[in-house]
Amino acid sequence: MALWRRLTQGLRALVRSGRVDADVDDEVADYLERAAADHAARGLSADAARRAAILENGTVLTIREEVRSSGWEHPIETTLQDVRYALRGLRRNPGFTLAVVGTLALGLGASTAVYSAVRPILLDPLPFPQADQLVTVDDRTSDGTPLPATLGTFAEVRERSHSFASLAATDAWRPSLTGSGDPELLPGQAVTSNYFTLLGSTPSAGRGFSQADEVPGAPKVVIISDGLAKRRFGGAGAIVGQTILLDEDPAVVVGVMPPDFANPLGPTVDVWRPLREQPTADLQTRMWGHHYRIVGRLAPAASPDDAHRELLAIGQAPRPEFSRPEWADLSQGMVVRPLREAVTGSIRPALVAMIASVLLLLAIVSVNVANLLLARGAQRHDEFAMRLALGAGRARLLRQLLTESLALALLGGVLGLMIAAVGVGALVALSPPGLPHVEAIRLDASVLAFAFALTTIVGIVVGVAPALGAIRAGATGGGMGGSRRTTAGPGRTRRVLVVSEIALALVLLVSSGLLFRSGRSLMAVDAGFDPSHLITLQVVASGHEFDSDAARLQFYARTIESVRTLPGVTTAAFTSLLPLSGETDEYGYEAQSLPELRAENSGSAARYAVTPDYFTTMQIPLLRGRLLDATDRPGGPGSLVLSASFARRLFGDKDPIGQQMRFGPSVGHDAPWGTVVGVVGDVRQYSLALAAPDAFYVASGQWNWTDRVATLIVQSTGEPTELVPALRHAVWEVNPNVPIPRVETMTGYVQASAADRQFVRSAIGVFAAAALLLAAIGLYGVISGSVTERYREIGIRTALGATPASIVGQVVRRALGLALVGAAIGVAGAAVATRLIESMLFGVTALDPLTYLAVIALLTLVAVLAAWAPARRASSVDPIVTLRAE
Repeated sequence: MALWRRLTQGLRALVRSGRVDADVDDEVADYLERAAADHAARGLSADAARRAAILENGTVLTIREEVRSSGWEHPIETTLQDVRYALRGLRRNPGFTLAVVGTLALGLGASTAVYSAVRPILLDPLPFPQADQLVTVDDRTSDGTPLPATLGTFAEVRERSHSFASLAATDAWRPSLTGSGDPELLPGQAVTSNYFTLLGSTPSAGRGFSQADEVPGAPKVVIISDGLAKRRFGGAGAIVGQTILLDEDPAVVVGVMPPDFANPLGPTVDVWRPLREQPTADLQTRMWGHHYRIVGRLAPAASPDDAHRELLAIGQAPRPEFSRPEWADLSQGMVVRPLREAVTGSIRPALVAMIASVLLLLAIVSVNVANLLLARGAQRHDEFAMRLALGAGRARLLRQLLTESLALALLGGVLGLMIAAVGVGALVALSPPGLPHVEAIRLDASVLAFAFALTTIVGIVVGVAPALGAIRAGATGGGMGGSRRTTAGPGRTRRVLVVSEIALALVLLVSSGLLFRSGRSLMAVDAGFDPSHLITLQVVASGHEFDSDAARLQFYARTIESVRTLPGVTTAAFTSLLPLSGETDEYGYEAQSLPELRAENSGSAARYAVTPDYFTTMQIPLLRGRLLDATDRPGGPGSLVLSASFARRLFGDKDPIGQQMRFGPSVGHDAPWGTVVGVVGDVRQYSLALAAPDAFYVASGQWNWTDRVATLIVQSTGEPTELVPALRHAVWEVNPNVPIPRVETMTGYVQASAADRQFVRSAIGVFAAAALLLAAIGLYGVISGSVTERYREIGIRTALGATPASIVGQVVRRALGLALVGAAIGVAGAAVATRLIESMLFGVTALDPLTYLAVIALLTLVAVLAAWAPARRASSVDPIVTLRAE
């Protein structure tokens, strides 16, 4: 009951403090009257009796404070008093408040936005049970980089390894959906039946695959995504058990995956079918190509290192029952990586660089705010000294000042959330293609919790040092209205802080400068073709009407004829492989004059099956011989065109024209040789940052098959995108059932090739600009405060003959000194920090002297500009006014 009474009394004191104080005053007054009466009974006069009662017990005010401080509500009440006092003080200084809140909002908003992007990609666990046991298994190239495995490798590893509780394989599949609505090319996967169970996922409607579904000749079944079910079929309940047409073949939909299923090896996949292919003794089949992805779940006691060692031992101990071609001999072992690393490996360096950059920006913000708080504390020395003299404890004063800094931080955090909302939208808009979990980048509850925690930490960090300094200054009597002298401590601390701010800003500016110069170098790279005025349309010759190579060739020829009649079209051609599109299609080779290539793995070269006018349309230069033309027909002598670097690497100074070569399925067989008829310039296929691969060109119809998926490239006389509706109509006029899944300009592909670098460059560039502005503000504040503190000295020097120019020079030199000291420290920091972005640089090193000199020059200019106004103010000090004030 006593506990309940204390609780209710405390709540009453918080809600009705005035009434409670009045009640306590009445009780104390009554007690003092009775005490005075006791003293009067002993013979004291009324005044003497009351004085004795007060001396014995205290005044009404002191007793009331003692009584009120004994309750549990007292800390809450005093905290609320501190908050009210802090808000009143901030309202009285709107300029200071806006400067601090705005600065904090910038740092907290940027940090929150970056955290919202990093969390789902790098920090959140993968949405699968025991996700830490999931790994990918890849073949290994000669330089150790991962390479998709062959199906034969998967079969051997699944049979011989013991480090995995389960292994599954996937292969890319792109069927055309027809029969309802417009034809659509679907991103798909062929998967082993245990793929979903290995991940720990099951369809939300229907069933998963079974081993019976993998048997060749079994009824065709598929599982589709929830998005496809809703987009085309009215939802999961309406489509399960129904038949759809994929490549004009009926397939029964047996299941629909849940909407939150995160497919790690194909985030955009809409349809899955059972993987029914089996490796054969014929090593020239597609099952022995490097295009299968393997995902595994480790055995309970196994680690990725254990699996790596076991696969190395398996690779070095071949068995006769498992075939191994030279290009998949496993002698170097395999690459075993945690699934998260495999999914995020390409974007991880960019995100780590962004984290480091936003932490630097947050440090600069904290330093800047600490500087502002120090400056305000110096202006409040008299207040602090008076409060301490009147009996305020240091702990009480420290709590009051920390409450003020926390109030500022919370206001900055609220405004920072608005900045973060804009930043999240910008990050999503600028995100490079293929960024994993981009749909999860948003301001949710966990991001808000992070923002609140970060705001609290920053509020305490930036407030502690200024508060302690202010209390120390107040304790030494730093003011009390008399002396104008100030201690050197706060000024020295502020100078150290601004030097730190400049050093941190230089690190960000150097990083941004390196990425900027790298981007310019990258975009200046000769891609090997002219992307201007080129529009591309990917078309899919799917369905049984295109089962024969002749039918596909006829479709491509008729489409080109239809397109060439359009106004504004200069030339047009088809290619099986489009530069900078992210596609890959490579094959091994041999040359008749180089018999040593037959005895070892010769490597691989990118294959381009093209129609006449391809080189003219792309403006790829002919360096030797002739181009492929209409005379290179199916059944005729095989003609080949090589890229310049490929021809030079193979034949050196010899003339490659007339050389006999075989590629792909023809290698090692008694197949006709192809004749090299021309050499063309190198073309960047995979990225502007990567060297052009070995490449060969063959006429469509002279390869072993005619591709079902090809890209139409059209050169226009005007803006290429204006041709898109007419081009679509021209293709569908030839065949209305052909899907056109992708339309893009070649300029768009060139820009997308540098998208990941552009993503990081834009983010760090914004952070660097903010850091430069904050450093300038901080330097201005320190120089301005220094001029204010030295008014008397400046006035005396002026009276003794110092010229305005010398006064300006001294102030500017002080600013330059701080800037150069900060720059020297920052250069050392940048030399270490820029290693984080070294992998993203192109055409420039992490220690590029031009970038460092340019940044130092920029900081020097900013220092001069920041010091100019305080310097002019110092030069205009009137010595008469200054001395009269003394």
